Amino acid sequence: MSDELVIPQLIVGLGNPGVKYAQTRHNVGFDVLDSLAKRWQIGFSDRKQFQGIAGEGFGSNNAKIRLLKPQTFMNLSGQSVRSMLDWFKLSPESVLVVYDDLDLPLGKIRLRLSGSAGGHNGMKSIISHLGTQNFPRVRIGIGKSAGDKDTISHVLGKFSAVETPIVNEVIYLVNDSIEMSLKQGMEKAMSLYNSKSVPVPEVE
Repeated sequence: MSDELVIPQLIVGLGNPGVKYAQTRHNVGFDVLDSLAKRWQIGFSDRKQFQGIAGEGFGSNNAKIRLLKPQTFMNLSGQSVRSMLDWFKLSPESVLVVYDDLDLPLGKIRLRLSGSAGGHNGMKSIISHLGTQNFPRVRIGIGKSAGDKDTISHVLGKFSAVETPIVNEVIYLVNDSIEMSLKQGMEKAMSLYNSKSVPVPEVE
């Protein structure tokens, strides 16, 4: 396999811990990891040394893969990611971070090899703790808030009855894109999945 291929070895889903935040837009990264863990039959356990819930197993490429859901709250996510990287002696380039994005419409995903935090506090923390922006990520569109709803209540709100089936399809799409990145590298996954989206029904 060529050295140029970027193959993730640790997949991090971002979210906030606790029942209060479960299934909110900001926690879609956690939802993706739960779905991947089920697909790959990887069990999660509370790992205090990583300040997170983590699991190890084998991904779609039959190579060792690690999953991490930081439990530090979003704006301290970097502490958890850094501690797991150091423990397993992994490079930042081998980390794939999955998180929500206000600037992408619902139904769309974007895979990138690097980039800025784009205002996302979890990503700001990870970039700060890793000392680089050069690590792969999958952004999941949650859309902007409608009407007079402020951004915080939108992000920390739950998906509506109309949005939920769309999000479930998006999670499936993200899982497929991650499996492709494990088998053929991030760039191949980017070329195939950045153009895909889940259709959102028109609101009358």
